[in-house]
Amino acid sequence: MRPWITNARMYAVTPEVEALWRGLLEHIAADAGVALDYVPHPAPQPLEELWSRGDLGAVFMCGYPIALRLAPVTPIAAPIPHVDWAAHRAVYRSDLIVREDAPYRTLEDTFGGRAGWTVAHSQSGFNAFRRHLLGYRTPRRPALYAEMVENLVTARAVLDSVREGRIDVGPLDAYWHLLIARHAPHLTAGIRVLASTPLTPMPPFVAAAGAPEEMVSRLRASFTGAAGKPWFSKFAEPLSLEGFAEATEASFAPLLEWDREAREAGFERPA
Repeated sequence: MRPWITNARMYAVTPEVEALWRGLLEHIAADAGVALDYVPHPAPQPLEELWSRGDLGAVFMCGYPIALRLAPVTPIAAPIPHVDWAAHRAVYRSDLIVREDAPYRTLEDTFGGRAGWTVAHSQSGFNAFRRHLLGYRTPRRPALYAEMVENLVTARAVLDSVREGRIDVGPLDAYWHLLIARHAPHLTAGIRVLASTPLTPMPPFVAAAGAPEEMVSRLRASFTGAAGKPWFSKFAEPLSLEGFAEATEASFAPLLEWDREAREAGFERPA
């Protein structure tokens, strides 16, 4: 039988955090009775290459590319962040960040400046940002920024670009932001959240579409039952994790509506 792989690249914000995810996944796999091999896939390797593999057993994947069917996968379960705004649900949002010393008090104050986004298949780094900006466009103001820096690829690049003054504002996955602020606070010192986008379904762990249904079912049960296990607490606190909720492809379908609205408005890219 071929080995199945697991990976937590999306939320492996530091090597120490990746080790925590790896340990958590080992427990989940053991409880499910499924053999999973952790395979690193560090940046700048494209996540699309990881997601398109036929041996995915439990790998983090953004919900927008799931909705777009960028790769043939089956959602398993998604994290429930342990933070007030999640309200015990498997949801997240994008924090629109600026430098602490920037003069901006509202998002509108940043208009006319420089903004940036990650990749066009990202929910937190593109689709949510585009949808949020769409509400501010008018016929007289079809573009909100003087410059838009495209394809920054990673959340870390957005954070660094804002911190170092290369862009004035950018979208940051709020759960990623929570983890990096906890484990590498020097990177978020001097950064503040100007606004946040509406909540959407949290990125789930997925398996390849060809993975055996029984294996996926066992993994789903192990993920959703993890919070009740004695080993869970040692991972929950450092990962700001409350537990996991079942995820399905239908969970992410509403993200396509945001895409449709933007395209119909002639706003294919944040601008």
